[in-house]
Amino acid sequence: MLRIRLTSLIKDTVKIGSCISRTFLSPEMSEPVVIEPSADHKGTLIFLHGLGDTANGWSDVMYGELSMETFKYILPTANSIPITLNMGIRMPAWYDIYTLSEFDREDNAGIKKTTDYVHKLIEAEIAAGTPSESIFLGGFSQGGAIALYAGLSCPKKLGGIIALSCYLPLRNDFPHSATINKGTPIIMCHGSADNVVQYNFGQMSSLLINGFNQKIKFKTYPGLTHSACAEEFRDIKRFLEENVPK
Repeated sequence: MLRIRLTSLIKDTVKIGSCISRTFLSPEMSEPVVIEPSADHKGTLIFLHGLGDTANGWSDVMYGELSMETFKYILPTANSIPITLNMGIRMPAWYDIYTLSEFDREDNAGIKKTTDYVHKLIEAEIAAGTPSESIFLGGFSQGGAIALYAGLSCPKKLGGIIALSCYLPLRNDFPHSATINKGTPIIMCHGSADNVVQYNFGQMSSLLINGFNQKIKFKTYPGLTHSACAEEFRDIKRFLEENVPK
């Protein structure tokens, strides 16, 4: 459910859990997939998959459409948990989902737990020698929602936030939960025909964020459903190139 499936590529530089400490991982959580840069390291993208997917669902994109030789890619996989929306069936998820029709009932504890995990991933990357402003946080669907929440609330200044086909969860926590990243560049991308996370939910989230962070861009992709497209990948790559410290 909510997966990106792309043709497999040769993964000769992939490492599992490279420079990632296990001390903050839940016992059942697998280590992130890490793709090392092939040239001098300039930036790191931590990217979170959507509901029911894994890191492998997006690793091909990082090798292909979003590949940049100076970037490192860290792709974590969520624990499998029961999803209320799917009759309690267990699947990889960053938090529980009760409904897709409105977001007044949200898994506050699950969102906060995953946010802590993402912040620790960022801290680990900083400890490995990457300046915080060279770290970008992104995600698709549920992963994009976490990228927005964890990115805006991160106590370290980030290079940018990439949010695809998603919305801002726990919206009442803002703007007071956004501190150092109030001026961090953000790109939100959403298909006008999204049949899972409604387009207007993403649009309303961007307007809310724009109230305290004017460096947000909301990109619309006409006719695109709950998926990603080549134009979107080009926009994301341009965003990374423009915002990575020179």
